[in-house]
Amino acid sequence: MTQTPSRTARIRTLAQHDVGEAQRALAALLGDLFGMTPSNVRINVDKYSLNSLNGFFDSEGQAYFFKFHQEEREEGMTGEYYRAEILSRAGLPVDQPVHMSAQPGEQILVYRRRTDPRFSDVLFALDVEDDAGKRREAVLAERDLSARLLEVYLETLHPVTVAEVSAEPIHRLFYERLVDADTRSSPGGRLADFYVGKPFVFPGMELGWDRFSRLKFVINGQLYTSSIGELFDAAAARLRPDRLADAGGVVAHGDAHNANVWYTEEAGRAELSFFDPAFAGSHIPTLLAEVKATFHNIFAHPFWLYDPAIATETFRARARLEGNLLHVDTDWDLSPVRRDLLEVKATALWRPLLLELKRRGMLPADWRAVLRSGLFLSPTLVMNLRAGARSHTPVSSLIAFSVAAMVGSEPDAGADRVTDFLDLIDPESASGCA
Repeated sequence: MTQTPSRTARIRTLAQHDVGEAQRALAALLGDLFGMTPSNVRINVDKYSLNSLNGFFDSEGQAYFFKFHQEEREEGMTGEYYRAEILSRAGLPVDQPVHMSAQPGEQILVYRRRTDPRFSDVLFALDVEDDAGKRREAVLAERDLSARLLEVYLETLHPVTVAEVSAEPIHRLFYERLVDADTRSSPGGRLADFYVGKPFVFPGMELGWDRFSRLKFVINGQLYTSSIGELFDAAAARLRPDRLADAGGVVAHGDAHNANVWYTEEAGRAELSFFDPAFAGSHIPTLLAEVKATFHNIFAHPFWLYDPAIATETFRARARLEGNLLHVDTDWDLSPVRRDLLEVKATALWRPLLLELKRRGMLPADWRAVLRSGLFLSPTLVMNLRAGARSHTPVSSLIAFSVAAMVGSEPDAGADRVTDFLDLIDPESASGCA
């Protein structure tokens, strides 16, 4: 059954072609929801807001920041948005909104305006030009946050029921983007909208979905065992909410990419704090809790996901077909700050968390596959990665699908940054021991 688009959906659509009208509609929404008298409403042009809008407004002499998240077909979804109090009660650093509406289709947060940068902006500057001192400060802030996150995860780790897990909104970031809202079959949702039946344009070639989805990637000479189509199929099977209760649940933000993290410098040390807890919950599947943050804060950089034009200027990527193999040669790699953040994420958070799951007998045998499926869906369904569909070029699109294949698929032989990361966090491996 077709749902009437919500007000947030209409505003998000308007913002793409008539910002002035979108700002007027947003002022009316804010006034209706919160009894405010908004003026000077400004919607930000924000590369990180792939499924949301944010910006500023004034009301009765006070300056405010707003943000809302809006999913396709969200009006028919169940489950609560924006449960910031869950994170605060657990002891996580989270900026509390002064106004909040959590109704599907009209969910929006209003904060007192801050002048602090987001962590994403700090890290982008380091991607562009590395500074060893500023990098150390940023990495130390990440290590402090990871230590606090680990404490909360270990304190709140508990067995969960299928019903508890299924009610969490985090599935809208993963499984719900794979399936049809009515039939619950895959391919559906964004997978069908973005890719099925569509053309894929890379440097010097164009492929249809049927051909492209069956190809195995060979990246800089390294063969990966699963095709893009197989990776989507595997994710649709394993990331079903009713299959994710096996590793228990934790209190988590669930979508803590660094555009949802404030970076506050005080007394020569930086501190990080969350905002926009659209997908926060008390029973977040443990293995999904840090997946979005791990991908979007590390493997999505430098440049290729959020800044495709810069990636196209900075990196090279070429492709050639050889039977059912797509050979890719590229010089893209993580920047120094992202490599440091990956080491922190592995040693200060993932490895001790998996060790505790193993100690409690709650670690699934296929935990690597679960993480890989989550990492794979993080970029492929957050935005359309096809060249020309949104902001991607043939070069950045080729890098994008190569990174997706690398995080999602095991290599046929040898190692890469992802296998090194998984080996480092493996509780059965000695490689994570000091």
